[in-house]
Amino acid sequence: MATSYDRNATSSGVAADLASNIAGKVVLTTGVSPGGLGAQFVESIAKHKPALLILAGRSPSKVKATADKIRSENGDVETRVLALNLSSQARVREAAKEVLAYPEPAIDVVVNSAGVMGGPHKTTEEGLELNFGSNHIGHFLFTNLIMPKILAAKTPRIVNVSSSGHRLGPVRFDDYNFQDGKVYNSWEAYGQSKTANILYSKALATKLASSGLKAYSLHPGVTFGTSLAPWLTEEDLVNLKALDQRLGNAEGEDGKEFDVKTLDECAATHVVAAFDPRLDGYNGAFLEDANISSNVRPTATNSDDPEKLWKLSEKIVGQTFEF
Repeated sequence: MATSYDRNATSSGVAADLASNIAGKVVLTTGVSPGGLGAQFVESIAKHKPALLILAGRSPSKVKATADKIRSENGDVETRVLALNLSSQARVREAAKEVLAYPEPAIDVVVNSAGVMGGPHKTTEEGLELNFGSNHIGHFLFTNLIMPKILAAKTPRIVNVSSSGHRLGPVRFDDYNFQDGKVYNSWEAYGQSKTANILYSKALATKLASSGLKAYSLHPGVTFGTSLAPWLTEEDLVNLKALDQRLGNAEGEDGKEFDVKTLDECAATHVVAAFDPRLDGYNGAFLEDANISSNVRPTATNSDDPEKLWKLSEKIVGQTFEF
């Protein structure tokens, strides 16, 4: 196994290195529509004999397409399609109930890769701003509801896919709904949700370390052509740069371009976060370029915020979680 990787590491290459850690594992991944990061991740690890790949997504037909591709390339790998609509807490609860009824006693790894990015102001079924409601609250509720299955594993891991975009905004604890859209900024909304992914990982690591759980968050890198932001225009990129400039981020500097990766390179960090034993001593860490990173921005460094977010999230979903 490689001891370290660089930004050009690939999910297929890292998965080959970590084949013995993948073999026999039950892995649940959200956001696995064809052509996306989640699909690239599961397709890469499918080659190395996982016991079961649970493929979760809002569109069962798209998820089935990924499952069909995996079966066509790796006929002996078992897959299971799970309908999961993260923008509806009722649907999330239905999906969690289905998972808890699975015959498998444990789920070894959960990778929360589904997400939306910015876009016009929209809300979840419960009226939450969509980025925060889907990217964080939906995953928070689903993951916590299926926690008995996760904690039954010998070496359980939870991976929350964040982004360097967490620099764009903290969790707005007193106004996470942007005054019901009246002061909405698409990039700040995305930033809030990605900050929440990091804070949730830190909270899990603190609360459940004694149960053997490891939790990580990550920035996969920038790639184009996925379904993450079909609405994205040149004007949106101009607005992103303007926000970075206003916040004093290096990403807003004139002449600075996106450091674009291939899909295979972006998903490499997913594989590291899910299976690499090098991370065992770094519970709660943030990763990028397939390694542990110190590039966590001030939006996600307040030591009180993981617990504060946990309490807010419990209030929003109307349920407390004591593990």
